[in-house]
Amino acid sequence: MGMPRDINLNSPNKGLLADAMTDVPVDSSAAARTAAPEGLTAAEEEELRAEIAKVEEEIGTLRQVLAAKERHCGELKRKLGLTPLDGLKQNLSKSWHDVQVSNAYVKTSEKLGEWNDKVTQSDLYLSASSTLEDWNEKLTQSEAYKKTQETLSQAGQKTSAALSNVGSVISRKLGDMRNSATFKSFEDRVGTIKSRVVGSRENSTDGLHSPSGAGDKPPQDNAPF
Repeated sequence: MGMPRDINLNSPNKGLLADAMTDVPVDSSAAARTAAPEGLTAAEEEELRAEIAKVEEEIGTLRQVLAAKERHCGELKRKLGLTPLDGLKQNLSKSWHDVQVSNAYVKTSEKLGEWNDKVTQSDLYLSASSTLEDWNEKLTQSEAYKKTQETLSQAGQKTSAALSNVGSVISRKLGDMRNSATFKSFEDRVGTIKSRVVGSRENSTDGLHSPSGAGDKPPQDNAPF
């Protein structure tokens, strides 16, 4: 067994190895294929692969058609002034409608209705309702309840009467104060002071408009010699 020779990349014969490797034929279809499952012949395998290729091609075509339809639908919505929010609301409404008409929702509603009927018609529910009604009737007919109602009513009436009396007293006191001698004397003094102030203002105004001695002195001749 001979020793492996070193490959000199700087050798002028370095392209011979690459050329020799490119000359080797490579079957791409054979490399891409996997081993056929047991129980399938080569013809069956080829038929299945052809069917897969056909289905994948149809899927690609349908995706292109769907994308074109979605673009066209978006253009129509923009022309109508519909926003994405409107579409979301419409989808939610449709989804809720679908839920309401679904078998699961209908069955659940029917079950809840049956349970409600059973609960309201049960002896325990009827007994509890009757007991509550009896307690309410006994409470409203009891002496303590009646006394409390009367007390609250009387307190409200007394409060209203007291507020009315307070207002009447305040009005009467103000009237008495205005008719008293002290208040009238105070009004007279205020009127006297007001008349004096107004008179002094009028005198000062007349003095400013008619100055004394304005026409006695002739104007001086300040012309130069």
